[in-house]
Amino acid sequence: MDCRVVVEAAVPVYDVENEDEAIRIAISKTGEMLNPDLNYVEINMGTRITPGGEELPPVFIAADEALVALELEMTVFNVEQEEHASRIARKEIGQRLENVPLKVLSVDRLEDEEEAKTDGNGDGDSDLIPEFDDLVEDD
Repeated sequence: MDCRVVVEAAVPVYDVENEDEAIRIAISKTGEMLNPDLNYVEINMGTRITPGGEELPPVFIAADEALVALELEMTVFNVEQEEHASRIARKEIGQRLENVPLKVLSVDRLEDEEEAKTDGNGDGDSDLIPEFDDLVEDD
């Protein structure tokens, strides 16, 4: 099975003046660390939510230093379980992002081509194809 894994990264950024600058630098810095080996990883701004459910910006700035929440998405192919996919994603991303804390946010199964062709019971028949008995007319 194939899985889409989303990993949250807390990227430190130094000498910044505002949130936009911190986000641009964090995305650029992360892209440099991942490329060229992991150029298929998508980098997005993360989200932060308070315990009360209020949404916060993805950046925390103090003393011209920032911590930026980014979401890194990648597809992991040919795994046995979703847990296996999350371990692979953490290892691959973590090897390139040294000293950056990572947390797996979600693991979603991707529908295989073979699964899409079957009707769910694994026999490959579709509900759109009539049964042989239905085609034979009784005389």
